[in-house]
Amino acid sequence: QVQLVESGGGSAQAGGSLRLSCAASGISDASYCMGWFRQAPGKEREGVGVIQTRTSSTYYADSVKGRFTISRGNAKNTLYLQMNSLKPEDTAMYYCAADPTLRFMSSEYCFNRGQKDKLTYWGQGTQVTVSS
Repeated sequence: QVQLVESGGGSAQAGGSLRLSCAASGISDASYCMGWFRQAPGKEREGVGVIQTRTSSTYYADSVKGRFTISRGNAKNTLYLQMNSLKPEDTAMYYCAADPTLRFMSSEYCFNRGQKDKLTYWGQGTQVTVSS
């Protein structure tokens, strides 16, 4: 059974930093698309950034480029999202998602699929709140 468990959410001041973690278990495939998505109250889910583990190719939303960075842990089954220069508009529930069926697709394709809720596995989310 595949499980994605997010952690690291919380509150921060604008301009501050947070690091989210996503621990994946039960994925037997050697490579997959994995990424972060967020949803604010009353808004649709939007992509933050994804990584293709086979190539290490990443794709980010324009709104977070230069501020957020996705990386993988040494154990390869952990995904991180380092968030710097946080803004109040970054406030949302952040979700980790993965899809081994998209491992040969571009990271951009995976990102767009995730924005449509069409990735196979999703975590329960972790809340990030940024105050001004």
